[in-house]
Amino acid sequence: MKKIRQQHLREPVTPELLVSPSSQDGDLGSECPEDRGNWTGRLDFLLSCIGYCVGLGNVWRFPYRAYTNGGGAFLVPYFIMLAICGIPIFFMELSLGQFSSLGPLAVWKISPLFKGVGMGTILIVSLVAIYYNMIIAYVLFYLFASLTSDLPWQHCGNWWNTDLCRDHHVIKAGNTTFPVNITNTVSPSEEYWSRYVLHIQGSSGIGDPGRIRWNLCLCLLLSWTIVYLCILKGVKSSGKVVYFTATFPYLILVMLLIRGVTLEGAWKGIQFYLTPQFDHLLSSKVWIEAALQIFYSLGVGFGGLLTFASYNTFHQNIYSIRCRSPAERRVWVLDIWADSLHWGKQAWEEPCKMTRVIRYTLLLTLESTCQENSRRRTILGHLPVAPGAGNATMHWCGVGRNRHVQSIFFLLCRDTFIVTLGNAITSILAGFAIFSVLGYMSQELGVPVNQVAKAGPGLAFVVYPQAMTMLPLSPFWSFLFFFMLLTLGLDSQFAFMETIVTAVTDEFPYYLRPKKASFSAVICIALFLMGLILTTEGGMYWLVLLDDYSAGFGVMVVVITTCLVVTRVYGMKRFCRDIHMMLGFKPGPYFRACWMVLSPATMMALLVYNIIKYQPSEYGSYRFPAWAEVLGILMGVLSCLMIPVGMVVAVLREEGTLWERVQQASRPAMDWGPSLEENRTGMYVASLAGSQSPKPLMVHMRKYGGITSYENTAIEVDREMEEESESESMM
Repeated sequence: MKKIRQQHLREPVTPELLVSPSSQDGDLGSECPEDRGNWTGRLDFLLSCIGYCVGLGNVWRFPYRAYTNGGGAFLVPYFIMLAICGIPIFFMELSLGQFSSLGPLAVWKISPLFKGVGMGTILIVSLVAIYYNMIIAYVLFYLFASLTSDLPWQHCGNWWNTDLCRDHHVIKAGNTTFPVNITNTVSPSEEYWSRYVLHIQGSSGIGDPGRIRWNLCLCLLLSWTIVYLCILKGVKSSGKVVYFTATFPYLILVMLLIRGVTLEGAWKGIQFYLTPQFDHLLSSKVWIEAALQIFYSLGVGFGGLLTFASYNTFHQNIYSIRCRSPAERRVWVLDIWADSLHWGKQAWEEPCKMTRVIRYTLLLTLESTCQENSRRRTILGHLPVAPGAGNATMHWCGVGRNRHVQSIFFLLCRDTFIVTLGNAITSILAGFAIFSVLGYMSQELGVPVNQVAKAGPGLAFVVYPQAMTMLPLSPFWSFLFFFMLLTLGLDSQFAFMETIVTAVTDEFPYYLRPKKASFSAVICIALFLMGLILTTEGGMYWLVLLDDYSAGFGVMVVVITTCLVVTRVYGMKRFCRDIHMMLGFKPGPYFRACWMVLSPATMMALLVYNIIKYQPSEYGSYRFPAWAEVLGILMGVLSCLMIPVGMVVAVLREEGTLWERVQQASRPAMDWGPSLEENRTGMYVASLAGSQSPKPLMVHMRKYGGITSYENTAIEVDREMEEESESESMM
């Protein structure tokens, strides 16, 4: 009898009435349109978001911006801007995509008057995808060049070197008395980059592209081939590739970090990187730089987050795991201290048990929503319970569970906070890995760190490769570094391409969805052909022009407009109600305040600052001509012009006076809302084309045999909307 009772407690069976549709084993995509495709698992979405946000900028831009804007003090405005702009806008984009299951173009059914915002987004992403894949081609070039016993940029004396080339670390080894004078010399790595890889001496400027560099052209073709093969089946294929491309860079980063901090002089670079200069906090430039770093590193405004979220199930928790009340939160946090002490003791005495704890804790984080009780309770039966941690059960998400386990759930944040905070931590760790090596390099050359520190391509293709030549087994470390850059770049490129393909196929689902693989191939070929100019001898000038103008001004306008439309035109109250229907809770005052005031105001300040502090583009000592500057400005403005163009088209499609047309076009389309009829409630009932059910709640009851926890939320939303409509009618 005792064994039967223990078995019953260990393997409970949850009635189907209490289980949400997403908790059915092997049916993760039951709530998504079958013809559109969806993630095959929750980790697909999470890792894709991590891979998209953690990109090349985390390695070659954040460390440089940190040390030039106050060192360790830069982290203060960085995390403040993360809280004001990063997390709220990130959550807004995920909510829009998951609620509608639509891409960046079709999502503007929320307000057809502003569909031009989606058109501008696609234009920006297309331009970025062209030059971003060229950077991946450069990485592939260096990756193949590292497969030798002697790195080609290690010494002078090659056909591409000039008389100014000096092998500085050899000079330093032969003359240890005086520091090396590098002011009038050029390193072998710099000449390898400019004179061999780019062959930039064959071009006189942006107006003289020169000949195509066929080795770069083949690398570009290879990079587009890799991208196409990975997105061939949409998120079902790219969602599996990111299991490697999003996680392996962390392994390499840790290896580079360990190797870097063990080098002589590494502390010199780390100290230069993190020494706080708090007087910089009084400068507005530092706060603007922090906001810009957050803005671009998270990738908001590019449509990638919205696209990824559109393949989620309707009720997937993209925010965090919720606790029932503030009182319970305080109790659970206090429990963590006792539990941590107990587990620390267990780790020494019973390491096998600790391994089981870690394993099952990780399994708990993979579950999609609070309502997936059946599998969770099975897992909880195997967890060790800390004595004295509070064995009394409390009801949470409809199921009683131990307070010890609730404290774990409270700390395990979900997608939004995992990705945003993980992105910030990755940037900081990358700074340690980069500057530890630069500190060693500065000591070897006998020069200050600021003379060897650079940002952007200069760091990735000149400074760091030169530092690799000073290490034992230099080809091995060089290969690891460029392989890390390759995986970081591919994840972001997957997102760009998926955004373009999803946006267009959602606009023409009946024609393009059955031929999505062929359409993806057409897009890849078209962007490859447009990127051929970047493989010429003057291609770097075009890449700099695209990098400076394609996404800066336009993305800010897109994000500001999106924020204002959702909160002012669509309505904050209505948007919060949609999130309540989708996730079971309404966003708190923090999110509402950021969406309404703080985030738009901060981004407006960024936009004004960029306009006031405008500087013409340059590459080294080369200044771009006036016509190139005008072309770059037009690239940035063109995406913004899509907004008024879209407004004109939307108004012309309506009837009535001009004001009536504007009002009608600004209202949500009739089919706006959850993509599946069974998820539609309140104002979204029977608004889908061909809808036959007067109440989606009845669809749930027929499909799942009763009222689930999500239908309880739907009933609450219906009741709330009826009360509001009654109060408005009485007024």
